[in-house]
Amino acid sequence: MKLNFFGTRALLLGGSCDLALALGEAMIASGLFPLLTYRNAQGQERIHKRLRAHAGQYDAYHLDLGALEESDGLDKLLNQGVDYMVDMAQGDLEGLVPAVDSRAVGGFFDANIRARAVVIQQVARAMLARKKGRIVYISSTAAGRPSSGQGFYAAAKKAAEALYHNLGLELAGRGITTVTLRPGYVDAGRGRRYLEQNTRQALAKVPLGRSLTLAEIVDTIMFLLCDSAAGFNATVLTMDGGLSTGKL
Repeated sequence: MKLNFFGTRALLLGGSCDLALALGEAMIASGLFPLLTYRNAQGQERIHKRLRAHAGQYDAYHLDLGALEESDGLDKLLNQGVDYMVDMAQGDLEGLVPAVDSRAVGGFFDANIRARAVVIQQVARAMLARKKGRIVYISSTAAGRPSSGQGFYAAAKKAAEALYHNLGLELAGRGITTVTLRPGYVDAGRGRRYLEQNTRQALAKVPLGRSLTLAEIVDTIMFLLCDSAAGFNATVLTMDGGLSTGKL
C-alpha cells in the first residue's frame, strides 16, 4: 500500500528517543522532512549520529518541556509551517502516590501538562494558518491500565489525551485532526529495559505472546499520518497485542 501525505514538515516532540529516531528515518524515506526536538546535548548527539547519512533532510531543535522558557522556542520550528506533529515527549516519575515528594509532582505535571499545553496551542495555531494539520499523540496502555507506581505517569498521559481529544473535536472542521495511539510493551527504550528484567511476567499477560517491535509502531504511526487515515479523529487506538482486553 502506497502512503500519500498532503504535507512534508513533521515535528517530532521527544525526537531523541528510539521511536522518534526510527520514525525520522521512515519519514525521510517517504519524502517527509522531520523536525526532531531534544532536551540536552546528549539527545542532540543521538539525533545527528543516527541521521548523519541524511544531512539536509531533517533538522533538530532544542525543546525541553521541563524548561520551556530556556529552549530555543517554537518560533524557529514553526516559522516555515508544520504539517504534522507526533508527540512522544514524556518525563519520568515513578513511585507510590503517597510516597512521592510533592515538589517532584509539581515539576512533573508542570512539564508534562502545562508546558505541553503551551506547545499544543502554538502548533495548532501554526496549522490553522495553513488550514491543514495532523497530530498523533503517543500515549501508553498505562493510561487506562497502570501498574503500581505509575499513578503520576498515567495521570499525565490521560491529561494529554484529553487535550488532543478536544483539539480534534474543535478543529477538525478547519482541517486539523488528532489521534492517540496507546502502545503496549515495545522492544525499545524504556520498554526494552523493563522487559529485560520482567520478560516472563510481563508477556504472560499478552495474548499475542510477545512484545511489539519498533518497526510495527513506526509503520502504524506512518499510516495514521497518511491521507488514508484522515477518518481517525479525536479517538484512542490501542496497540498492545491484547494486553488491556482481559483480566490481570
